[in-house]
Amino acid sequence: QVQLVESGGGSVQAGGSLRLSCAASGRTFSRSTMAWFRQAPGKEREFVGATWSSGSTYYASSVKGRFTISRDNAKNTVYLQMNNLKPEDTAVYYCAAGDSALWTSSSVRAYDYWGQGTQVTVSS
Repeated sequence: QVQLVESGGGSVQAGGSLRLSCAASGRTFSRSTMAWFRQAPGKEREFVGATWSSGSTYYASSVKGRFTISRDNAKNTVYLQMNNLKPEDTAVYYCAAGDSALWTSSSVRAYDYWGQGTQVTVSS
């Protein structure tokens, strides 16, 4: 059974940092595009960033320069380092994996597997 499990969410004040992890099991995703999305209450799920199997990364403009995605293929894990957090970053953050997705794929339809999400709350 393929699973993606996010962890590391929590509450932080504006300007703070959090590091999310997404551990995959059931198969290897070393050749897959791994991505992070987020969804705030009442809003659609939006793309945060992605990393290709080579390690190349691509970010939404709203987080570029503040968020960093990395992956450890040996551990089948992808990370999202979030710095200088803002209240508007508050959302449930989801990890996703896509076997055919390009590293610039920002559509939810490009991804085949999803985690259950982890809550990030940023207070002002």
